[in-house]
Amino acid sequence: MKRILICGLPGSGKTTLAKKLVEVLGDADLYNADEVREKFNDWDFTAEGRERQMKRMQDYTRKSVAKNRYGVADFVCPTNVLQDEFKPDYTIFMNTIKEGRYEDTNKLFEHPDATNFGVTLTADEWWTEERIDMWARLIAVDIKDSQFQSKLPTTQMLGRFQPFHLGHRALFEKALAKHGQVAIMVRDMPKTDDNPWDVLDICRNIELELAEFAGKFRTFPVPNIMNITYGRGVGYKIEEEVLDADIQEISGTKIRQELRDEGKI
Repeated sequence: MKRILICGLPGSGKTTLAKKLVEVLGDADLYNADEVREKFNDWDFTAEGRERQMKRMQDYTRKSVAKNRYGVADFVCPTNVLQDEFKPDYTIFMNTIKEGRYEDTNKLFEHPDATNFGVTLTADEWWTEERIDMWARLIAVDIKDSQFQSKLPTTQMLGRFQPFHLGHRALFEKALAKHGQVAIMVRDMPKTDDNPWDVLDICRNIELELAEFAGKFRTFPVPNIMNITYGRGVGYKIEEEVLDADIQEISGTKIRQELRDEGKI
């Protein structure tokens, strides 16, 4: 489990992202800095007051990790000194506005450095419900990726996934039930009408679609594999899964045509 710092100027969207991220992570606690200040009736914004507030937020998130939960701190944490002392395992910097509503904080605020960095969000990547949900899901996958253990028994899925649809999801759930984690191999295809998306876009789309399974899968871009060859029994199985008839009938070709008709590809 990790201690996660979401920092940025007041009004940058920290709380909006924090609430959505905690929802997607599931096993997480949210600590809002204003609510913590209110609890302690401490509205001192001197250097000493900010130091006390940092230590409170630090203590709360540590207690969450001790309970085997993620601790998410929604906290301006304005200076590099405070950011370093907080010692987050993962930092999200909301670089979405140039100025907040408090002039003293605007002057004081310093951009986090690259240590233990997760992601920086800018104004162009923010401010719509769809974007908020997208970033929360992608960040959750990134945060939980360390739970994927390469040496544990794993099921492999290989495909184009152009696009990843409900049939693939049903197949993924069957694959997950076998060993508890899945390696999803995405073939790097030449771009054609049948393969309109880049391999990295497909990997990202899969991560969005499967965010609630974060930590139990990992996507891997692989070459355009056409044959799989193996010698005598080497300790693994190649299996075809037969899905329910309504799932089997799902067609990537039809989905691509519908997306073209809607002007989405």
